[in-house]
Amino acid sequence: MFKKILLATDGSDHALRAAEKAIEVAKCNSESVIHVVYAVESSKSEVLQNWNTTGAHEKRKEKIRPTEEKIKAEGVNYKIEFLHGEPGPAVVKHTNENQFDVVVLGSRGLNRFQELVLGSVSHKVAKRAECAVLIIK
Repeated sequence: MFKKILLATDGSDHALRAAEKAIEVAKCNSESVIHVVYAVESSKSEVLQNWNTTGAHEKRKEKIRPTEEKIKAEGVNYKIEFLHGEPGPAVVKHTNENQFDVVVLGSRGLNRFQELVLGSVSHKVAKRAECAVLIIK
């Protein structure tokens, strides 16, 4: 069924639930690979808070560590990729350019404003991705 699975994450609770569903999907085919992506909107303030870009990169890796641990524990093949840019468009562009079979992502992210409506990232991906999209509550 789905071999090339994109899992968009930001470390939120919804993203962790999406990781669990991506694992379920991946287990249906032993050739499946989950491509974990974390979209980074780099800002000067983030670099300044962490003193350098290395500190910022470590902080990003820390956010996706729980997702990585879940996937590893289940023995599923995976890759981790960091995207740069606004999360919605970055995930859509990466999805469409790399011909994924399915995108799995949480319905809400870490952004407080997104609590008011269907997460803007999940909404953009659902509208513009050229493959199946699975949004997890």
